[in-house]
Amino acid sequence: MVSLEYLLKFIEEDAPSGDATSDAIIPDVTCRAVIRAEQEGVAAGLLEAVALFSHFGVDVQQESRDGEVVKTGNVLLSLSGDAKKVLLVERTALNIIGRMSGIATQTQKMVDLVRAENPRCRVAGTRKTCPGLRALDKKAVALGGGDPHRSSLSDGVLIKDNHLVLVPVKEAVRRAKAASTYRKIEIEVENADDALLAAQAGADILLFDNMTPDSVRTTIRELKQADLRDKVTIELSGGITAETIREYARTGADVISLGALTHTVRNFSVTLEILK
Repeated sequence: MVSLEYLLKFIEEDAPSGDATSDAIIPDVTCRAVIRAEQEGVAAGLLEAVALFSHFGVDVQQESRDGEVVKTGNVLLSLSGDAKKVLLVERTALNIIGRMSGIATQTQKMVDLVRAENPRCRVAGTRKTCPGLRALDKKAVALGGGDPHRSSLSDGVLIKDNHLVLVPVKEAVRRAKAASTYRKIEIEVENADDALLAAQAGADILLFDNMTPDSVRTTIRELKQADLRDKVTIELSGGITAETIREYARTGADVISLGALTHTVRNFSVTLEILK
């Protein structure tokens, strides 16, 4: 789980000088409440919500777990404590659960589509996350059964097209290997010639960017003919959707990465209900 200090910044954003409404009209009373799912999907962000409510003295009972498939109407968390504190945390907790569950649910959908065609192929996220929310976005991808991929530029070597404008492929791979003995070298390619050149230069992972399924199949075939296919991991990315991902999975790729898991998030609907 991310740190409490990180999570409390969200409360500070939402209530920099307290909750004006609750402070004005709510007496010092306790209440019970539940957070309930309003649709079916993969629950995520519950541990973060528990941490926030608990920090403000609200007792929390987890009725569901992160990564669990929940149905419409299921209670995710049961709460009891100071009514003002429940209301203070409410929106932040729902925002976290809603965004993370939306990402986890979409990821699981993609994972299921891919596994139906190619059980060995993994689904991965990208760095196309909301600034400031990457830790939560990446965790949600993992809870949905995906691979979070790089968390930051510091995590791995990925040589992209803009790098290659400045440094040729062979030299880029050579420099990357000289800089680190332990990190795998990934390089972005757009056609079969680029893929062969990168594999021959010693790249460990080939990122096929914006290639059609037919181009992917052709390139994999040429890598096999050059006895290079088994020496590299093949990752596909660029414009892949739920409608096309099964065809991409059938190409025999090892990984399919999708920015849409985190940059186009459909919020998962959850609600908090005060009980008397």
